[in-house]
Amino acid sequence: AMTLTVNINELGPFTDEQFVRFCSANDTLRIERDADGHLILMAPSGTWTGFRNARVLYGLLRWNEKHNAGYVFDSSAGFQLANGAMRAPDAAWISHERWATVPEGQRETFAPVCPDVVVEVLSPSDSLADTKRKMAEWMANGCRLAWLIAPKQRTAIAYRAGEEPQPLTFDDALDGGEVMPGFRYELNDLP
Repeated sequence: AMTLTVNINELGPFTDEQFVRFCSANDTLRIERDADGHLILMAPSGTWTGFRNARVLYGLLRWNEKHNAGYVFDSSAGFQLANGAMRAPDAAWISHERWATVPEGQRETFAPVCPDVVVEVLSPSDSLADTKRKMAEWMANGCRLAWLIAPKQRTAIAYRAGEEPQPLTFDDALDGGEVMPGFRYELNDLP
């Protein structure tokens, strides 16, 4: 698996509508767009990475069902960020209040909203440096809490708005703090 960045700017940047059509026509690929208009084409993640993503997603869903605090999204959901990028995290959560700001007509494509919470789980083909840059982008665009999980290294990094990133090990837990009160996910639960 690999990631390919394609510069289409010489042809003129895709409009949001063209980008949605391009993604629909190439639905076997995971596609993002960076703030400079470059397309980022990614092969599907590996099977074991998909399992890990599902475990974390289940933790978010379980917490949200108990608290009915918002909406949980999987890796097929893309979000249009204020800087022009369209990103699709492995898992995300958006509060009812933040989701209410998204116009009804824009909820079916790439919603123009930054999730409150973002989770990225490194797959073997992901670059740690690139994913750290993506996490900084999420935070700069309004994300309140994000976790970068590196299963192979048995480490993670917690990002909180207005704070320095906090390194974690798999002996620690992901803690929702004030953003997701009562959320706790034991990292050792991930294989």
